[in-house]
Amino acid sequence: MADITVQNLTKYYGDRLILDGISFDIQPGEKVALLGGNGAGKTTLFNILSGRIPYDSGVVAVGDGRTVGIIDQIPVVREGASVDSVLRLAFQEADALRRRQSMLADKMAAGDQSAATLAAYGAVSDRLEWMGGYNYDYEIDKVCAGLAIPKSQRTQEFALLSGGEKTRVNLARIILEHTDILLLDEPTNHLDMDSVRWLGDYLDAYRGTVLTISHDRYFLDQCCERIIELRGGKCDFYAGSYSFYADERERRYEQQLARHENELAEVKRLEAVSRKMHEHGTEHLAKRAASIDKRIARMKVTDRPKKEKKLSMTFGDPNYETEEVLKVRDITKSFEGRTILQNVSFNVRNRERVAILGDNGTGKTTLLRILLGELEADSGTVKKGVGLRPAYLPQQVHFANERRTLIDTLLYDKNVTVQTARNRLGAFQFSGEDQLKIVATLSGGEKSRLRLCELMYDPLNLLVLDEPTNHLDLLSREWIEEAVEGFTGTLLFVSHDRYFVSRFATRVIYLENGTYTDFQGTYDEFLAWRESNPLETVPEQPQKAAPKAEKSKNRGGGTKNLTKRVSVLEREIAALEAQLAALDAEMQRCASDPDKLCELVAQREEADGQLLGKMEEWETASAELENA
Repeated sequence: MADITVQNLTKYYGDRLILDGISFDIQPGEKVALLGGNGAGKTTLFNILSGRIPYDSGVVAVGDGRTVGIIDQIPVVREGASVDSVLRLAFQEADALRRRQSMLADKMAAGDQSAATLAAYGAVSDRLEWMGGYNYDYEIDKVCAGLAIPKSQRTQEFALLSGGEKTRVNLARIILEHTDILLLDEPTNHLDMDSVRWLGDYLDAYRGTVLTISHDRYFLDQCCERIIELRGGKCDFYAGSYSFYADERERRYEQQLARHENELAEVKRLEAVSRKMHEHGTEHLAKRAASIDKRIARMKVTDRPKKEKKLSMTFGDPNYETEEVLKVRDITKSFEGRTILQNVSFNVRNRERVAILGDNGTGKTTLLRILLGELEADSGTVKKGVGLRPAYLPQQVHFANERRTLIDTLLYDKNVTVQTARNRLGAFQFSGEDQLKIVATLSGGEKSRLRLCELMYDPLNLLVLDEPTNHLDLLSREWIEEAVEGFTGTLLFVSHDRYFVSRFATRVIYLENGTYTDFQGTYDEFLAWRESNPLETVPEQPQKAAPKAEKSKNRGGGTKNLTKRVSVLEREIAALEAQLAALDAEMQRCASDPDKLCELVAQREEADGQLLGKMEEWETASAELENA
């Protein structure tokens, strides 16, 4: 029997259809992820499954005798209850089972050896073993270590914790309960990267059933074996992890698009044949044409599949030539007697992509704010490169007046024309009526996208991001990542999103226990190094010495200007190549507009000529540098 059964489930909010007759089963032991954009109905479905809200029609059933754990059902506890006492609520059923086990043992000792008593004793013992009910302290220590709940916090009053801390403790309690079915809505929120990895491994080995909403793509790959995607009130099913889902969704799109185009082409072919037959005017051909017309009327053309538009832009100042963007020396910062940062020193070079990582509370955001001048360090210095123009995208984006529309926001903040504002918003997927929305009504992801829309047209050369994908759905994450991909300057960011870090980081600064590790390499290379050097704190950094020696050599050999010229030419060539690619894409879109196409062709020829000239300059400068 299935653990969760949903048949023809329908749910309206007013006259808006949220779930349109969806059906699915989840079998015991399955690990299933529920995906979909904002407003697709994921949380509504969760609330229906947990019995919190009614539904209009259909059947929703949980397997007989199956227990359900829900992450956001924070328990009501007595006043002054400690975190530890909340965690021990997980063992209420285990305590009852132990009392029952003791009673059955007494009956057996008194001579009751009946099959029923022996079977009951065996069932209770098996259930206790499944729940880990024989060693409470060990189980609590193991789960708290995995979720980074320190022992010092376990003695604190539960009611005084922050919302994120309460959610983390409640997740630990649910895990300790060993329920049959786990309903987890964004379980990785408020967890650092190590805790997310531990949770993914735990759920992968978990013997029960899991249904989770999550936007952490690595987490989904770690512990989910099946995907249910909600879209337009319906369900699509994918028998695999997130990576399989991403590839399969693209394959299905291409397949449906090909089918749509083939069917449309066949309709057009038959219409042309019918038209020619009608033109000839003979009775015989007219009958055949009528037959073809009936055939066309019966044909159904598959709907053209919809695909979210991709962002395509390049922003940042490509001509910023300062080699050292930031020089950080001996930064130390304490709060209430606790040292968060101690003697942190590093350089950031032009066009590097640096990830600042570490557990919660290790000082990542504090370091960002010190680098930006928003917070003063207790000691140490931060020297910025000449002409540095940084831009900051914080976790929570706010605008000076959020009662304005998106268009008015750009008009006031950036002093542009209405048409320019519309064009810029359109480039960031704010089109039509979206541009007339009030900023206050936007989601967190939409506000981040709007702020990036403002930033991209400024000549910035340092982009600083603090958890840019936090609380965003998958589509919003992809949009933010596409925008960041188009940034040509230096990137400095804090993130717990392993997918984002792996995609962008070329260097990792890892904060831990007041110390730091400065690792030159990608995040995957950092993880491999960390696994093979678990006892080391700071690795040897031979990569740091090389640039200094090269810089010194350039000064002594008189090749500094040549080196800089080659670097500038390479950036200009890359920008022109990106411009050509954008023009090619625009020409394909405007293939049916002759006037626009002629204009684009002229622009492409001009850009192509510029590229050829820059390539020749680069070859000459490179040869001179090599000879020098």
